Amino acid sequence: MDKQNIITIDEYIAQFAPEIQLLLNNIRAVIQKEAPDAIEKISYQMPTYYYHGNLVHFAAYEKHIGFYPAPSGIAAFQDQLSVYKFAKGSVQFPLSKPIPFDLIAEIVRFRVTENSINH
Repeated sequence: MDKQNIITIDEYIAQFAPEIQLLLNNIRAVIQKEAPDAIEKISYQMPTYYYHGNLVHFAAYEKHIGFYPAPSGIAAFQDQLSVYKFAKGSVQFPLSKPIPFDLIAEIVRFRVTENSINH
């Protein structure tokens, strides 16, 4: 499937191998649990959650899952993220290691609070 034509998160996830689909669906479930009022959409050709503005994005790559919680989401969890490759607004979770679902949940909760306050 051409990434430019992807309209839903289901379509995005379906294009990957089953083991990657499982990880992506688990990340999606964590985000949905922590941000039940967030709107799902595709933005920048990746799954995006919107709640009073962009909340988080995530995407699968050949060797990692990219997670994009905005620069504030990275800065607030810099100590916990220090074991991963990260930049101003993104972190890479290698596929060769367990995905830190609990940390993702914490970051999403932080972003929900932040977006709620700034709304």
